[in-house]
Amino acid sequence: MKKDDTLIKIRDLTVTYHTRQGLVSAVDHISFNVKRGEILGLVGESGCGKSTMGKALMRMIPPPATITAEEYLFDGMDVMSFNDDQLRDFRGRRISMIFQDPLTSLNPVQRVDEHIMEAIQVHEKKTTTSNALRRAKKLIGRLGIKEDRLASYPHQLSGGMRQRVMIGLGLVLNASLIVADEATTSLDVIVEAKLVDQLREIRDEFGVAILAISHNIALVAQLADRVAVMYAGHLVEMGQASEVFHDPLHPYTRGLMKSVPNIKVDELVELYKMGGEPPNLAHPPEGCRFHPRCPNAMPICGQIQPWITQKSSGHVVECWLYQDDLPKDGMQE
Repeated sequence: MKKDDTLIKIRDLTVTYHTRQGLVSAVDHISFNVKRGEILGLVGESGCGKSTMGKALMRMIPPPATITAEEYLFDGMDVMSFNDDQLRDFRGRRISMIFQDPLTSLNPVQRVDEHIMEAIQVHEKKTTTSNALRRAKKLIGRLGIKEDRLASYPHQLSGGMRQRVMIGLGLVLNASLIVADEATTSLDVIVEAKLVDQLREIRDEFGVAILAISHNIALVAQLADRVAVMYAGHLVEMGQASEVFHDPLHPYTRGLMKSVPNIKVDELVELYKMGGEPPNLAHPPEGCRFHPRCPNAMPICGQIQPWITQKSSGHVVECWLYQDDLPKDGMQE
């Protein structure tokens, strides 16, 4: 029997924070799948729920915040039913995370080899120190880092090397998914380009899926196989990267695309700036959450939340512009 190519299946995922202003749904009833070995880009402005989504996949949402889902299956396992011991094994062995600044994630008094060996021995208690060191040397070489760097401390490494060490910590236990949360933000453009190439190479060599979270839509266009666009806690568009970037459907996606500088044009073109800002999620607007900023807004947009519509195979959008039948109720001019 052929193995199902769906690694993650999410249905109706919601993450709610309890704040002084009230309940804030940073991720609001989102559904999507992640395929084995694919790179899925998750884009949107700051505050749209991208990082919360990444942490939710790892069940790293601390109380008093709450995470609920009708279904969250990871390789067929019900992640929402995991106890603390199962979650500890799940994080690292099945799913790993690369944060924006690895210097704050790596222990400053541990050498590179100690980081990797500890990750192995925590999850594989019968592994000897010599075997763990051998695996660390082999992995670090495959990531393009010289073996003598194993004796270095995090502050002695460049930003790009630290990110590769973080990638190594995710790969050493053969994780099926790496969540890269703004992993290139602290890097210069040359190192960033090299890391993008290396993430593709890692996917091809190890068969690992990657969730690439970024506000940089141009970078995601180079990296991802599929793209999901988030706005104010909602998934507003999702599809193959080639479709989303060449034929963006949602007005928000189009605004993000127009905001990317085009260095190929001969004449000077004024950079597009999308008006307004994401809403306060403690008091979100009625209807479509993007309608106060939307150049295509209709009366219904401010009154009823649109539902997800499929426009082509795998390309979906949450927008009234693509609904065949608009509801008659609540459409007062």
